[in-house]
Parts: sequence; structure tokens; C-alpha cells
Amino acid sequence: MYLNITEVDSALVNLSGAYPSLCELIDLPETSVEGVACHALRLRADPDGGPRDCAVFIGGVHAREWGSCEILVFFAADLLEAYSTGSGLVYGGKTFTAAQVAALLEGLDIVVFPLVNPDGRHYSQTVKAMWRKNRNPAYSTGVGDCVGVDINRNYDFLFDFATAFSPLSDVRVSADPCDPQVYQGPHPFSEPETRNVRWLLDEYPRTRWFVDVHSFSEDMLHVWGDDENQSDDPDMNFRNPAFDGTRGVDGDTAYREFVPKDDLDSASDLARRFTDALKAVRGKQYTAKPAFDLYPTAGTSDDYAFSRHIVDPDKGKIHAYTIEWGTEFQPPWAEMKLIAKDVCAGLLQFCADAPSTVTD
Repeated sequence: MYLNITEVDSALVNLSGAYPSLCELIDLPETSVEGVACHALRLRADPDGGPRDCAVFIGGVHAREWGSCEILVFFAADLLEAYSTGSGLVYGGKTFTAAQVAALLEGLDIVVFPLVNPDGRHYSQTVKAMWRKNRNPAYSTGVGDCVGVDINRNYDFLFDFATAFSPLSDVRVSADPCDPQVYQGPHPFSEPETRNVRWLLDEYPRTRWFVDVHSFSEDMLHVWGDDENQSDDPDMNFRNPAFDGTRGVDGDTAYREFVPKDDLDSASDLARRFTDALKAVRGKQYTAKPAFDLYPTAGTSDDYAFSRHIVDPDKGKIHAYTIEWGTEFQPPWAEMKLIAKDVCAGLLQFCADAPSTVTD
């Protein structure tokens, strides 16, 4: 059965107690709007060793996408048990050796934050199954759909979408507090849930990879999400107001988001390695593609994470992705367990291959 919010948090606490030499419970600095304390786990062997590059995985952002929390809890539990017993991991047709498992925990910091939006998940599981946002009532009447912010539109990337995007763009974001799906909030990082994610990226400045686990569409998305990619004109970028009013139209030439070719090649390569490993489990074919190919967005976690080093050169470059697992938000539990194995295999391969694919 799917975990409720108490069970998700208890799983993290219990893992930290069961494997104290392999993981650390992280207290996030802010509670949710309804006062729920949030936790993450940092996984690493040799906890007193020197600094390492870090991968940050988050889930449970959109309330109705129940299985994202379970995927990350299972991922952490599988890694910890396999390392502690000196065994490998087998997910259907995909096998990882004990040496591969050891290399992950001895070579990387892996941070998992399975439940970013506890209030929304609780509401989805007890009141309205298809609820997506958090439960902040502050910006409108606080009744019905006029509650909550879409956490994955609340990051600081092209937040002023009305200025940045073309009126012809079907950008999936709203400034209406009563929008039932994609209300962005009054300003970037207005919500404690997004501030907790930003804190993790700041707290672990050697974060080189970021994955936000969502559903659904069976995709592994990489940047950018605001427009098609191009690697020829660096002046055509999200910080240049000369291109305001032109972003987000598919197939035109007025605007395409700049990404250096090395970064684009690296993003595409690592996304494909994820999908190849996932397919090996039981034959499911996920598609590796830019996020814009799903639909245009603003204020998302992956675009924000990758954009940080462009906005502030003192910050490290983070290669950022979004997983869209499955073909429905709340599949039957028997199928969800299989999906979790698919995605866990993909994430392990992602971690194994990531250091060899990144660009500085």
C-alpha cells in the first residue's frame, strides 16, 4: 500500500537509525505551511571522509503523484541494505554488482528528499485524490481551489512569465490564486517547500546532479523547459530582456534557449543511460527528451537548478532532470511496485554513470 506522510517520514528516521554509519538524517529548516517537519537523508559510506560531488533527488512535490515518495524511499533502502550486506541489486533484467553499489556510496554523496509537499499529499490521500498543489490558503479566499501553490512553478526561473513568454505560447503556469493546478504563488520561493529545496542545493554546494521525481508520461526530461534548445547564439538566453514576449512557441525561430553543446550532449547522454537501464528491468520504454518537448513551463525545479550557475557564477553547475514515471498518477499498488523497480534501476545507473558524463 501507498505510504501516508507519517510513514514516509518514519521510513527516513528508521533508515538513519538502522544504518548510522551510512546515512544521516537531515532536518530541513522549514516546516510545511501546516507545520509538518520535513526530512531528507544523505547517503555515503565513510561519513568522515572528504568532500564529494553530490546528487540530490526530490519527490512528492505534486500531491496526487503518490508513488514518487515510495520510489525514493525504496531507492535509499535498497542501496543501504545492499552496501551493508556486501551484495548486489537485481531489478528484473537489470543487475548491479556489489562493487557497483559500493562505488556509489563510497564515491558520491546522495541526498534523497522523498516528501517535499506533505500537506498536499495528506489532503490528496484523505480528501481530494487529484489535488496537486500545497495547502497554503494565504493568497485568496482559502476555499476550494483557491488554496495552494504549485510547488513546481514557484522557483526563480522566468517567474514573470507574462513578460517573458509569447502570448502565443501555451505556457503551463498561472498567476490566478484560484487556478486548481498551476498557480505559481505571489513571488519566487514564496513557499517553505521550495525554500527547503533551495536550502538543500545551497547546503550541499558540490551538488552536480538534481532529479525531481514526478508522474506521468514515461519520460526522462532534461533542460530546458521554456523553449527549444540551441547551442549557437549565447545572447538568446533567459536573462536577455531583448527576447521578452517571444519565448515558448514550438517550431519558430524567434527564440530558442541557449545551452552549451557540451552540456546538451551530456544531458541527453545521461538521460538515455537512465532510460536504457530502466528498459532492461521489464521492457518499459521511457523517452529521454528536453522538458519543453512535454510542454512549455516557467518556475520549475530543473530549470532553476541548472540556471543557478548562470545567474551566479560562484555556484556550481547542476545538471538537472525531471522523471515522469508511469501512465497514471495513482496506479494500482501491484503496478506501482513494478514502476518503483524500473525507476530505481534507472536512478542507480544514473548515479553510476553521472561522474563520467558531466561537463565543468
